[in-house]
Formats: sequence, C-alpha cells, structure tokens
Amino acid sequence: MNINDIVTSLRGCSCGREHRTDIRAVEIHSGITASAGELLGKHGFPKKILFVADRNTIKASAGITESLLTAGFALKEHLYGDLRVADMEQVEELEGLCADIEGILSVGTGSLNDICRLAAFRQNKEFAIFATAPSMDGFASNSSPITKNNFKVSYPARQPSVILADTKILADSPAELKSAGFGDMIGKYTALADWRISHLLTGEHYCEAIAALSEKAVNNIASMAERITARDEEAAAAVMESLVLSGLCMGLENSVRPASGAEHVLSHFWEVKKLQEGRISDFHGKKVGVATVLINKIYREMTLLPAVEPARENLDWNEITDAYGEGLADEMLKANRPSVTDGVTPAALQAAWGDIRQIVDDTLPADAELLRLMAAAGAPVTPEEIGVSASLCAAGLKYSAFMRHRLTLMRLKPMLRINECNS
Repeated sequence: MNINDIVTSLRGCSCGREHRTDIRAVEIHSGITASAGELLGKHGFPKKILFVADRNTIKASAGITESLLTAGFALKEHLYGDLRVADMEQVEELEGLCADIEGILSVGTGSLNDICRLAAFRQNKEFAIFATAPSMDGFASNSSPITKNNFKVSYPARQPSVILADTKILADSPAELKSAGFGDMIGKYTALADWRISHLLTGEHYCEAIAALSEKAVNNIASMAERITARDEEAAAAVMESLVLSGLCMGLENSVRPASGAEHVLSHFWEVKKLQEGRISDFHGKKVGVATVLINKIYREMTLLPAVEPARENLDWNEITDAYGEGLADEMLKANRPSVTDGVTPAALQAAWGDIRQIVDDTLPADAELLRLMAAAGAPVTPEEIGVSASLCAAGLKYSAFMRHRLTLMRLKPMLRINECNS
C-alpha cells in the first residue's frame, strides 16, 4: 500500500479540508517477521522502544524479538495475559513505562493497539504496529475507544508511523478473528449512510473522496467474503489492506465518521452494559457485524415509509438514565449536552425524508445480500451467537443512540415517531 499516493491524490480536495497522515509506511508481505527490525529502522522508527504484546500475539509473532534485537533495538517488554478490554487502567500503566523509551511497538491487534496508541499520544512517543490478525479496522486510526469506569469513549490518539504485517501470520490466525475483521468492516455500509444523512441535515463536514475510499475498502472486503477464513496469504493481504485503508480514512478525515455509525454505537452499548455486570463481551468485530445486520434491517424498514410527520423530541430522560444505570448515566448525559438533534427541526427532517430514503437505498446492501456475505465469511448474524440476550439487544436498539454526540438515523427515531422495527 502506497500511503504517499493516496495522500497525494487528495491534495486540493474539493471538500475544502487538508487531508494528512502521520503514517510513513505500510508493509504487508509474506515472511517479513524476520526483517521487522530492519524495516522499522528503514522507516525511521526510534531504537529505544516499549514492546507490548500478550501471550497469544507473542506466540503468533515468533521471531520478531530476535529480528528487533539484531537490528539494534533496545526493548523494554510488557506482556499481558489475554487482553480483551482496552481500559484506561492499562493506558496509564503503559504511560508509567515511557520515561526512558522513544517509541511504542504494539505486537497484536484490537485492544493492544488501542491502549498503546493512546499511551503514545499522551506521552508524545512514536507508535508502530506489528499486526498478528486481520481482526479489526483500527490499525491506521488516530483514535482509541477506551473504557473508563466501564463507559467507552473514543479518545484522540497517535497514528502509527509504521504498520507491519506478515501475511503468513495473518493467514494462520484463527478463523474467528478473521471473521471478526469482516464484521467490523461490513459496518462501513451503515456508517457511511449515517454520515451522509448527518451532512444532509446538519451540514456536518463530509468528504466525497474519503467516503469513496471507505466504500472501496468495504466493497473490496465484501468481494472476498468466501475467502475470509481460508489459510490464504493472498486473501489475507487483501483483507489487511482494506482494514488499513478504513482506518486511514478516519485519520485523513480526522473523524471516525468514515467507519463508525449506529452499528458501532450499538456494539459499544452492549459492551459497557456487560462490563457493568462484570462480564466480558465477544470480539469487537463480531459485535459490530451483528449490530450491522440489525441496523441495516431497521434502516431499510424505516425508509419504506414514503413520508413522515416528525415532531420535536419529547424524551423521558429519567427512563434513559435508568437504562444506562449507575456509573454510565453521567457520561451518557454529558454526550447529550447539548443534544446532537438541537439543530434539526421537524420541518427540515420532513423535507429531507426523500433524500434520506435515497441515501439508504443507494448505500446499504439488501438484507438478504448482507446475510449471504456474513454467512460466507463465517461471521455471526444474531445477538444470541455473541452472547447478547433479547433484553440487552432491545435495550441497545432503544437507548444506544444516546451514548455518543453523533447524529445517526437511529438517533432521529424519537423525532420521526417510528416504533421500534421488528428485528
């Protein structure tokens, strides 16, 4: 992947915004573990590093420490058992290890990347990733979704300077993780619809070029659904490039909008409600995939209505607060002061309804096609498959939209006065 070519193509973008990235190189090749140290050095990554992994990723990346040492890197290692939740406690732990290092190398994916990315940002250290599974789309992102007091918030974070991935390792990674990566990516369909709807109604910044790149990434990965779980290096490389491109879009736009909409917010709601009960959720991408199936169906059902008669919001904030519960309600209320719908009038929403219907029709796959793709990729499609009960699923569909200061079609449902769609 040539980052310079992508950035160059966006110079003088018609959206009026300058698009830039801190990523210097993305290297996705077969057998590059042995040359990982050489490649990091070639791309100017500092030699005194904090090396962060867990027991699964260090096993998958056998040979990387030797490669780094041979290339002259000085390693301070910090290994976790099996890190499944990216929590502020771990971020602060890593920050405490940064005094005598110049960069952080995350060996892994998901939560490991997120805590390292934020620690590097807060301590002004360089950051790089050695990916061990194509399991999520945040490799190139400049934000980290982190839990604090069980509430999940996306923080501005450090983009990696270098991303390395060995296709031998990616191809050999567990099929479950590959399917999770597919689920995370398939959510771009609903995310892009939400972004376009918000731009239409509020004038939120929207870049057609970035949206097109994000759409290209999700279409590429959708076209490979049947090969997702195969031990196929060519497929693994193509999937990894799509995942990196999606994260790059977030960085270039300096927003999660190209990759995250109602489907991600629903997934985060399920996660924090489980954490509230002391339970760990399934993999992020698996949750996002299931959430996408639900949101896709709801959006398509909503927009079957040829006309609507919106009204101003009349919300029962006591009910919403009770749904979040102790420890989560205060953070939720902060995200709604002011409300993201304050600038949306019933008349404007009514006038825009035809265009909203068109956005949904143009952007989202048919429900049957989405289910076909998910099945081909070995990805779960029902809440039960990811340990989400019927009551938690229903609560998420009703209340999750209040978790973020982010306009989505789900957040507009109270104004539209559309009853919860069957799912």
